[in-house]
Amino acid sequence: MRYLVTGASGMLGRDLQHALSGRRVTALSRADLDVTDRASVSEAVTGYDVVFNASAYTKVDDAESHEDVAYAVNALGTENLAVAARSAGARLVTVSTDYVFQGNAATPYSEDAPRDPLNAYGRTKAAGEELALAAHPDGTFVVRTAWLYGEHGPNFVKTMLRLADTHPTVTVVDDQRGQPTWTADLATQLVRLADSDAPAGIYHGTAGGETTWFGLARAAFDAAGLDPERVLPVSSADFVRPAPRPAYSVLGHDAWTAAGLEPMRDWQDALVEAFRRKAFDDNAAGDR
Repeated sequence: MRYLVTGASGMLGRDLQHALSGRRVTALSRADLDVTDRASVSEAVTGYDVVFNASAYTKVDDAESHEDVAYAVNALGTENLAVAARSAGARLVTVSTDYVFQGNAATPYSEDAPRDPLNAYGRTKAAGEELALAAHPDGTFVVRTAWLYGEHGPNFVKTMLRLADTHPTVTVVDDQRGQPTWTADLATQLVRLADSDAPAGIYHGTAGGETTWFGLARAAFDAAGLDPERVLPVSSADFVRPAPRPAYSVLGHDAWTAAGLEPMRDWQDALVEAFRRKAFDDNAAGDR
């Protein structure tokens, strides 16, 4: 089996390479492959059995004023990979987001819940899902994830640890709920999916359980040996940003069970393991 990883220099892309260690893998960064160039994508995908698409335009706020740029990568780029994978007889495992939903639910979103994005970024990712599934319905696996953190890139947990070094207290929103997800766990789950006999379609690649950003920040402080009482709750109204965020981003995991695969572990267990493995020792600054 030959595996191709796009977006390979990102936080998830680097963990995917680790999860695929020992296999025949080609890792292409954004500089190596422009997914918006259909001819280049077709050439790059030829000869591979599985394509992992970790490339994306992820600047959520910037997408509000540059939706066409985000659409080119998140929608047309994903479609290009699906078309190329179909021609090559390959599976495409492409990563999507909780932002395809409005965020006004009260119970976890099922995999077949209607798409109803709240912002421009969500619209481009929802379009990417639709285009890829239409182009390669028998071989496209859409895996929606959310609230990612990891070793190899800027993220919310690293930001909290950096702020802890310079601020006596930090304020974090406590009215948005979701599932913090470690990219190392997600990468392992994506590889398990690609290796399985699971049917093509939509899966939710988030950790079990749920919390708020405030809850995650307190858990991160605690895991780092810091006083969680230094984390103070505020509402989203105190952090107005160009792109509205879903208030409820909890995703259901029924598709894994139906496919005979275990969903990902609880977010708290994963966070503790990430700290045990010293995933945040560089304490780099990050967004979200």
